[in-house]
Amino acid sequence: MGKILVLYYSKGGNTRKMANYIAEGAKEIQDIEIRVKSVMEATREDVYWCDGMAVGSPTQLGTVAADMKKFWEDLLPDWQKIDGKIGCAFSSQGGWGGGAELTCQALLTILMNFGFLVFGVTDYSGHQFTSHYGATQAGEPRLEKEIESCRRLGKRLAEWVAIYFNGRKELHPLNKLYKRNPWD
Repeated sequence: MGKILVLYYSKGGNTRKMANYIAEGAKEIQDIEIRVKSVMEATREDVYWCDGMAVGSPTQLGTVAADMKKFWEDLLPDWQKIDGKIGCAFSSQGGWGGGAELTCQALLTILMNFGFLVFGVTDYSGHQFTSHYGATQAGEPRLEKEIESCRRLGKRLAEWVAIYFNGRKELHPLNKLYKRNPWD
């Protein structure tokens, strides 16, 4: 069974809501165990436990919130010990253009430094609405395309975990696009 940790920091509750929608999306894939935890309650054991992780932070001053960064800085002694997990990012911001994509890129950079394999989502959750760098949101997710963006990120994370940790190659995204096995 694949294991996913949705790790987030939320000051006003918007990033927490995104985390819960991401977990909903991950639940669409069978045989995936999911934990949703804030950086205030998560431990290094949670990081060791998971095969894949969605990491979310509000955008503060155009980048990752200090509480999220501190969580990872405290894990530096574990560097090279959590290599090979799958990761993705999400961020809320005060308004559109507030830097959430930059925050996602910063989160992905943190994950890459720990050896995570990171990804974005190539499909659209609504008209002109994508999650290429991760799910991003201005304020609280309310519109269906905003909620769906989070769910798709969670589902794709669960698919990658199921493919690489459970051997479920039929879930590969190219199978859906081209109706073929990408390993043929």
